[in-house]
Amino acid sequence: MTEIEWQIAEQPVAYPEAVAAMEARVESIASGRASPLVWLLEHPPLYTAGTSARDGDLLDAGRFPVFRSGRGGQYTYHGPGQRVAYVLLDLRQRGQDVRRFVCDLEEWLIRTLAMFNIKGERRAGRVGIWVDRRPYGGLPGEEDKIAAIGVRVRRWVSFHGVALNVDPALDHYAGIVPCGIRGPGVTSMHALGHLVSLPEVDAALRAAWAEVFGPPASGNPAASGG
Repeated sequence: MTEIEWQIAEQPVAYPEAVAAMEARVESIASGRASPLVWLLEHPPLYTAGTSARDGDLLDAGRFPVFRSGRGGQYTYHGPGQRVAYVLLDLRQRGQDVRRFVCDLEEWLIRTLAMFNIKGERRAGRVGIWVDRRPYGGLPGEEDKIAAIGVRVRRWVSFHGVALNVDPALDHYAGIVPCGIRGPGVTSMHALGHLVSLPEVDAALRAAWAEVFGPPASGNPAASGG
């Protein structure tokens, strides 16, 4: 299986720039001219609309820039303090099974959170990772979303990926209905009392990747992506 490259952007990356870079890399991977890539970055504050986004779920269109995205899912927020991981893999080498790929992304996040003693959970009928509020003083049945997933596949190469809330400004979510789900809230690792840094989360993501997707790849974890 082709070795995977890892990149970490040292500064926030503008969303259009990130999408253009992903699309170019997808074509190179599909044609065999580039290796698969996991790109870890932050964005400036913005909202993105997936292919299932409903207009009524954008509550404050003037708060941050809004970008239409070709990924699956609905509205989500990106901003500083959130670790976005764009995952560009050749799924022809992984059974061409998109459902399994999404399940593996969920497992990757669950195992990453477990390294910080946070129990991330799946929910039937919902994509993403959730946290039960009861261990943190919540009532039975209360839950918050801590990580979102939205992917796209072109020529059997995946792009877009996951967004894990480390320490974003949670009030920035007020301008949308996150992922189209009313009721549950959103949370972060810091909001749950786990005051970890982005480099610590990045190290955990790499370690958990090896458990879910295979041995760790070579590459410079400090490489800049923009």
